[in-house]
Amino acid sequence: MASASNPKRLFDLTGRVACVTGASSGLGRRAATALAAAGAAVVGVARRDAELQDWAAAAGPNAHGVPHDLSDKEGLKALARRVSDPFGAPDILVHAAGINTREPAGEVTPEGWDITQTLNLTVPYFLSQALAPAMIERSWGRIVTFASLQSWRAFPGGIAYGASKGGIAQLTRAMAEAWSGQGINVNAIGPGFFPTELTAPVFGDPKRAARNAAQTCIGRNGTPEDLDGPLLFLCSDASAYVTGQVLMVDGGFTAK
Repeated sequence: MASASNPKRLFDLTGRVACVTGASSGLGRRAATALAAAGAAVVGVARRDAELQDWAAAAGPNAHGVPHDLSDKEGLKALARRVSDPFGAPDILVHAAGINTREPAGEVTPEGWDITQTLNLTVPYFLSQALAPAMIERSWGRIVTFASLQSWRAFPGGIAYGASKGGIAQLTRAMAEAWSGQGINVNAIGPGFFPTELTAPVFGDPKRAARNAAQTCIGRNGTPEDLDGPLLFLCSDASAYVTGQVLMVDGGFTAK
């Protein structure tokens, strides 16, 4: 653990290995890049190989891309082995991959429901389960899930997505209860409105984007760099006594 006399080292990830899902774009790519910049060796996972390799090339020699379709639940144990090959078993696991089908309540399909729960809720648990033993063996680990404004609030077209993100908030607490006594801290980041592929329909409507910005206490929507500090806090020694929490990075949207 970093000394209190050198607080900058609290956020230093040199020597740590991180795995980030959804690393090819959006907040997942930003998270993977921030962890690499803080000194971690980072393995990014995503379905789109070309975009993933573009991230790895830009992030530097301690970045490696592992293409994988996370909707294949049966392949998660094999994925856990693959992400451990480049740099060793991860100390840090960030679940940034996700999907939002935006189906109105009367039009939710079993297929849309299943893929949403699989990517947003099932994968974060079972990939964590597969990688937790190595963290427990070292008595140090960090797992960060991605919650949402819809972990707490209902939005139009958000039946399946909201159910998965409400589940993520509880899954985060449950994993903390299961593993924090063995050295793994588990927390969630709850982003507000950030411009990503997932939120393109929101930011494609300038009036709607402006209303969302006005709803925050700060008065603006998020930018990618707003994620860096909270993420590094939850992935480092700085959060040694923080577990089972959802940190809303939303400019105060949920405070109003």
